[in-house]
Amino acid sequence: MDNKAEILGCHIDIIDSRQALEKISEIILGRECGQVITLNAEIAFQAQKDEKLRSLINGADLVTPDGIGVIWGGRQLGYDFPERVTGIDLMVSLCRKAANMGWKVFLFGAAPGVAEAAAQTLAKQFPGLMVAGCRHGYFNDDESVGIAREIAALQPDILFVALGAPKQEYWIRDQREVLKVPLCMGVGGSFDVIAGVKSRAPGWAIRLNLEWLYRLLAEPSRWKRQLALPRYVLAIIKAKWRK
Repeated sequence: MDNKAEILGCHIDIIDSRQALEKISEIILGRECGQVITLNAEIAFQAQKDEKLRSLINGADLVTPDGIGVIWGGRQLGYDFPERVTGIDLMVSLCRKAANMGWKVFLFGAAPGVAEAAAQTLAKQFPGLMVAGCRHGYFNDDESVGIAREIAALQPDILFVALGAPKQEYWIRDQREVLKVPLCMGVGGSFDVIAGVKSRAPGWAIRLNLEWLYRLLAEPSRWKRQLALPRYVLAIIKAKWRK
């Protein structure tokens, strides 16, 4: 538990973006098929009562504090997270480093055509980035092993999976032995943002930690998911009182 926080049973690395990138580089160079999870409050709350999900999170090689809810919760419980380490920011930083290191990336997930568009944007942004391949995220469960084998055959160094949390995390864990990719990471809706299908919150909203509110206003259908947040806050307060 060195340099880790425990929030509602989830172990989260107390780490900044630079340290996360260094840790991921070590995992890739180790060639051992590591898994990175960027954790938000919604999934942390869900994991509190879901032992299978909690075990998945705690078995990852790196778990970063993605949302402001995790940062707030950690600080309430006495953990000093230096900053948010979000999935999309980490993905972009990884692609920049991959272009410099000669690492190949594969983009799997989102709607048809979105992964390709995101890959094109990243390739323009980071000349030299090698994209091993792309695939949309529409498939049946019985196709999973075949997809993993197709990805493995292309031998990427990094696999970004955009199937939504926690589905993407379960998929990575279940297919790790088939994939044999040095680094696998779930990135949620990052492909949509990078491809320009959806807009990320403006800078002022990110700086004020209101990105969640911007996303809710942009996608009102998310309101049911956001109902977990007040319950998360209450769970943190209870955990703080017990501690």
